[in-house]
Amino acid sequence: MEIRRSGSTPSTKGSPDYFTGTVRFDAPFKGTGDARISGATVTFEPGARTAWHTHPLGQTVMVTAGLGWAQREGGPKEEIRPGDIVWFAPGERHWHGATESTAMTHIAIAETVDGVAVDWLEHVADADYTG
Repeated sequence: MEIRRSGSTPSTKGSPDYFTGTVRFDAPFKGTGDARISGATVTFEPGARTAWHTHPLGQTVMVTAGLGWAQREGGPKEEIRPGDIVWFAPGERHWHGATESTAMTHIAIAETVDGVAVDWLEHVADADYTG
């Protein structure tokens, strides 16, 4: 058993290569040995979001605070709220983040294949985000 104490890992900022706006990662975790799971608590300030991306084995997002949006390619932009759990299927192109006026925090969980948990694509255009 391993306990990682709250606050024992410094917060980090989301890279502008993969995020638009201010994004903060807290409490990152990953399995050891043969375990493939990894994740973190991610906070998006108003207007912040991921770039389009996919996950080789899918991703689970559990919203814990605020109000956000999520969209899969070809589908509508959907509102996500605390208590909502979003599943993105393996290879499903998608993005997620805060609304224009409200921050959003979620716990993101994904598994790795050959050390890769996410494949980043292009940024979500402002017109698509606000549309």
